[in-house]
Amino acid sequence: MPLSTYHHRDAHILYDPARLAHPDLPILPEFGEAWLDPDAWAERGLVIGSAPGRGASQFLEIEASEWVLRPYRRGGMVAKVSQVDYLWTGLERTRGFREMRLTRALFEQGLPVPAPVASIVIRHGLSYRAALITERLANSEALAERLADASPALLADVGATIRRFHDAGLDHVDLNARNLLVSADDKVWLIDFDRCRIRPKGRWRQRNLLRLKRSLLRFSPLGAQASYDLVVEGYGGALGTHSR
Repeated sequence: MPLSTYHHRDAHILYDPARLAHPDLPILPEFGEAWLDPDAWAERGLVIGSAPGRGASQFLEIEASEWVLRPYRRGGMVAKVSQVDYLWTGLERTRGFREMRLTRALFEQGLPVPAPVASIVIRHGLSYRAALITERLANSEALAERLADASPALLADVGATIRRFHDAGLDHVDLNARNLLVSADDKVWLIDFDRCRIRPKGRWRQRNLLRLKRSLLRFSPLGAQASYDLVVEGYGGALGTHSR
């Protein structure tokens, strides 16, 4: 089923109608700014938890479904100007719509990503704010939380999973131990595709892996090198080759 769009004044949503029947459902009083506000969801008793990290993604429970609401947040020096506002250059160029379409494309290829539900964009003149909603991966936690007891087999599977995405051409610009999730049965998932893109094979693959290595050093300084070596071993073993 193709993605659908809905527009209401300066509010826009790109959504999967198989997971969100229609954005004017009475989840919130009216489709618009409130959809970006975790407090608006919490006031209706729909927030059941949050994830660590900048922007603090909210876990929502909507009837029989569990979703993750991730508002877009800036980091670094530019965040001193605004943490939530981005320059408007067209709806399809917004970070929300681009990530929604990329996540959907990866999902349709059978890659281990959470099912995308919707992207919400609210325009304010020359700027906009946005959020992404995906289905929550039940009984999973970040690789960062599993490093202390991660088995060699799990770390090798992390590498093999990354290799699958690389072979699909995905340049994940923020590959780190929080964007890799591990389910209770040790299945590895990749999340957060903001600013990522599909590219021809190149040196970006090695840059992705080195970024992950720095992340492992942050979360597991004593065992980072050994963990990384196992990840690289699994990455190369996925197709019997090594990254270049």
